[in-house]
Amino acid sequence: MPIENERKFVLNEEAGGLEADLSRRPGVACHLLRQAYLDAPGLRIRSLEGEGETTHVFTYKRTVDGQVVEIETGLSAVDFARLWTQRIESLVKVRYSWTEGRYHWDVDFFKRDDGSTYFAMAEVEMPEGQAEPPPLPDFLTPHLRMVVPALDPRFASKRIADQVHAAKLLADIRANGRVV
Repeated sequence: MPIENERKFVLNEEAGGLEADLSRRPGVACHLLRQAYLDAPGLRIRSLEGEGETTHVFTYKRTVDGQVVEIETGLSAVDFARLWTQRIESLVKVRYSWTEGRYHWDVDFFKRDDGSTYFAMAEVEMPEGQAEPPPLPDFLTPHLRMVVPALDPRFASKRIADQVHAAKLLADIRANGRVV
């Protein structure tokens, strides 16, 4: 069973040069993601543009017995375009990815229509069964706003796609140092 085991970290979305710094780091890949959620729970489509190519992915994702099952398969551009017309929510983000030892890191910058960032979040994919996340990489530490509790649904990309929801989360973090 493909289990997703990740932890998330809210970053300062006004993080000055973080996105530029990530774009210059060796071994860090950059992709533009267009992502949409369909009309059934756990169904998502994604387009990843980067490194001279575009790929499309269909995903089924569901929490079962406290673990997240995630099944992904390739999708043709034609089918992606067809399904895009059926989207309920959608988002655009720029993702920077790299592998560090046994961990895979992604930093997502959620984008408004004008290309500006409204939310930034790092996540680390951990081996199945590992509960505690590894330390945040040193270059991300100055940008940390909050470590997200495991499986907190308020920080799912589907929820962050709602810019009003994302702004409320950030306001709570700024006011309290965390979301209450």
